[in-house]
Amino acid sequence: MYNILIVDDEPLICEGLCSLLSASGISLANVYMAHSGYEALDYLRIEEIDLLITDIQMGSMNGIELMHQAKLLKPWVQTIIISAYETFQYAQMAIRLGAKDYMIKPLNNDQFLDSVRNVLLKMNKPAATEDQFLSKLQEHFHMEEPLPKRTELFNQLLSSSEETPEEIAKKLYERYAIKLNGPYYAVIKLRLNLSDKDRQIQSRDALLLQYAALNIANELLDKEWNHVAFYSPNQEISVLIQWDENEFGEASVNKINQLDMIGRSLYYNIHKFIGLHCVIGISQIVRGIGFVGMLSEQARKAILWNREHRDHYVFYYGDFNWSTYTQDPTAEELSEQNSLIVEKSKAYIDRNFAQKGLTLHEVAQKNHVSPNYLSYLFKKDTGYNLWEYVIKLRMEESRKLILFTDLRRYEISERVGYESPEHFSKIFKKYYGMSPSELKKDDKK
Repeated sequence: MYNILIVDDEPLICEGLCSLLSASGISLANVYMAHSGYEALDYLRIEEIDLLITDIQMGSMNGIELMHQAKLLKPWVQTIIISAYETFQYAQMAIRLGAKDYMIKPLNNDQFLDSVRNVLLKMNKPAATEDQFLSKLQEHFHMEEPLPKRTELFNQLLSSSEETPEEIAKKLYERYAIKLNGPYYAVIKLRLNLSDKDRQIQSRDALLLQYAALNIANELLDKEWNHVAFYSPNQEISVLIQWDENEFGEASVNKINQLDMIGRSLYYNIHKFIGLHCVIGISQIVRGIGFVGMLSEQARKAILWNREHRDHYVFYYGDFNWSTYTQDPTAEELSEQNSLIVEKSKAYIDRNFAQKGLTLHEVAQKNHVSPNYLSYLFKKDTGYNLWEYVIKLRMEESRKLILFTDLRRYEISERVGYESPEHFSKIFKKYYGMSPSELKKDDKK
């Protein structure tokens, strides 16, 4: 059973697609409707959405920005874009963010339902258990390290070597036609958790699991990213990502957030299909191939954070101010820094919770950390999901306004940051179990 969210600023289109899906026979739990990007974000925050179907032109937040925010919240949410504009630039951006289809209005009903079925069918592939997965791999593959000489060159590129990075890049091009022109690079490192207190993973099984993880990484990244993925020492997988000047100059999407989305997608899919946890370290982005060794070291250091945060698995090097320490920070120093991040974020939310369009990205940006890490720290420190805290403040304020003022519903919804009184009422009823008007009536009794 799936949950689908339809987003369009034309109510008739939302209602029409909702009716079409309800009558389609597709196994659906809920079909939600939103008429703006901000309203859609609240559904994504508080409901388990599997598929987002969104228009591209919707006033204050377009479908591309919504899709980007959705991927920050839940990288595994699938998306279909519907648009009245057959614009290559929009389609290219949507596909780059992982859209599964880009459909032009007016929609053909059969084609639309076929598209939805295809997306849901691919989501419905059951994850094999680890033993089943290993058995299948052993049956079909004679395991050898893929192109060991190429792998050796890549690892030389990421470490100190007698040859310069430029010389190694030249060899990679001459021998394997791999272009490392950049000029912007980042490194992601992935370390599988192969030690289990309940069972000992055999060395051959470990190699098979590493091979499977490498294939998952390539499958996730092949269509959207200019990358190479390869084995590294200590049973790690390294991913080198590059951007040219045009790609990096595209201002519509924050590149660090893109890396965060990649990291969380890698973790989610490896855990789903292999059944193992992995720890992922993400470097900063630097211009020049001569710095990829430094980026590799950054990704390695980021992975070390898992020692302090055993229940968190994706770490970005830039989330901690390493430059203030002459050596790796102690647990106490990490805790102090993290508490300060939460304290500042909480203070920012307290001041701005009623702002329309407030996002996790904005709060994270103000505190110079990634959205993923801020979400984790905030929940760990306060007991609240960050957006649950925003809703708590909005609901408490709106309750006061309902009980102690004569403001109308639309005025109250404006004051606490909602775009429409209808959406405000839905959130209020979900939070308090009664509508604003019911609360007002109860107070008068």
